[in-house]
Amino acid sequence: MRILFLGGTGVISTACSQLAIARGFEVTLLNRARREALAGARTIVADIADAGVATALGSERWDAVVDFIAFDAAAIEQRLPLFRGRTRQYVFISTASAYQKPATHHLITESTPLVNPFWDYSQKKIAAEERLVRAHREEAFPFTIIRPSLTYGDTVIPLVLNSWMQSYTAIARLRAGKPLVVPGDGLSLWTITHNSDFAVGLVGLLGHAGAIGHAFHITSDEALTWNQIFTQTAEAAGVTSPRLVHLASDFITALYPETTGTLLGDKAHSAIFDNTKIKRFVPDYGAKKRFRDGIAQTLRWFEADPRRQTIDEMVDRRYDRLVACYERGLAEARRESAASQ
Repeated sequence: MRILFLGGTGVISTACSQLAIARGFEVTLLNRARREALAGARTIVADIADAGVATALGSERWDAVVDFIAFDAAAIEQRLPLFRGRTRQYVFISTASAYQKPATHHLITESTPLVNPFWDYSQKKIAAEERLVRAHREEAFPFTIIRPSLTYGDTVIPLVLNSWMQSYTAIARLRAGKPLVVPGDGLSLWTITHNSDFAVGLVGLLGHAGAIGHAFHITSDEALTWNQIFTQTAEAAGVTSPRLVHLASDFITALYPETTGTLLGDKAHSAIFDNTKIKRFVPDYGAKKRFRDGIAQTLRWFEADPRRQTIDEMVDRRYDRLVACYERGLAEARRESAASQ
């Protein structure tokens, strides 16, 4: 099977590329070659957004094209003429944050409404999905939509409010005895998926004619509270008594409005997914890696090379400022309480 990955070197896409290669697929990556080449894959060096990308693609055809780097309807408009009639399946990587916020039912299925009033990232993904549905209806464009939730691998410590690109920041704070901020009371249930598990579901859908016109989320079946997620991360880092400060999400977003999307539009809500559909289409799918084991593996990757242990100074300062504001408010509340006695 001939597969084209648009991107192919990110947290999710690397695991998918590696599994497709391991299964004997002929894998081509189209990207700007800013990261190390992937063994076993051919690379077309081009920017998908450039006008010259059609020339780079030539007259090749693929059994499936997987698009990890389309984020809005405009990107879909650009992809349609590129791949119309040149692939049997176009796989769009959307997001589970597109599901209704706040939720009206605790269990999320693929039929849960796509409504997110808080996060423009999710709104743009929804618009992209809607454009694909129209293309399928009007011209039988062969799409499949995938909605991952928070997915991590060796290179990411997937804690809410942590830095994504320099995620060792949270580990450094834990080991230094500094506090980490947990939204709410830490009891919301959240689903974090290891990229090696996600890849089994996605690669299993490639070339699956029955998946055309369908949407799937591919997530773990393990739902943990944020308190459990932070505590298990601390245990992997060798910290037995982490300092966790619980702050209301609207308190956090008042101080840092840029976190509104990722909190009120996503991680402040419980997220429990029904994976019945992906398991029906891909019988060998199953999220086998518990978070406790996956995060320990991630820590080993960071500890194997000190150069990976970089700190995001801006995020580090954000933690300190949030905690300082909370402690001032707490002190004021105690003074008010004492004065009323």
